[in-house]
Amino acid sequence: MASSITPRPIAWVTTLSPDGARNAAPYSFFNMMAADPPLIALGLMRKPNGERKDTCANIVATGEFVVNLVSEDDLDAMNWTCAEAPAGYDELAAAGVATAPSAMIQPPRIASAPVSFECRVVETLDFAPAATVVIGQVLALHMDDCFVDPERLHVDTPAMQLMARMHGAGWYTRSTDRIQRDRPRFEDLRLHAAGCGADA
Repeated sequence: MASSITPRPIAWVTTLSPDGARNAAPYSFFNMMAADPPLIALGLMRKPNGERKDTCANIVATGEFVVNLVSEDDLDAMNWTCAEAPAGYDELAAAGVATAPSAMIQPPRIASAPVSFECRVVETLDFAPAATVVIGQVLALHMDDCFVDPERLHVDTPAMQLMARMHGAGWYTRSTDRIQRDRPRFEDLRLHAAGCGADA
């Protein structure tokens, strides 16, 4: 299934353990679930023995996490944080990733991320021994001013050069190859259906 549901956006998740140890790891079982209230969902796979990985354990214990989106410039640093490090190991320091303080929660955000979402847990769903699904509400959003048109307040998404997860181990794709289609009106759909000989 993971090789067919692609491309998937990447959540580079930063958390703190209850004793303050920093953790960072990327997850591609992730997406926006609602706009009002702003909700994000993470699918966090467990270790082969059924134990929670550090990201999940920290989120369940503290109720807080930051989702940082991944630009192409950050891909290699993100990849270093994929390593199966022991609990308490600071992947951010090891990968040379700079952080910045969050505004509403304790875990730091990744300073170079084009967008970061500070989240507080709304609900967790356990599917032991395989996975835990976390639903978080976005409390604050950080975005570099260079990605926002100050007059129209539109986001220049292509400029972020966001990366996405593909099939198999280690495969990613760029989000810069785009195709646009206007959303049709119902009247146009009926005309199209009539031209195709379909019942409308």
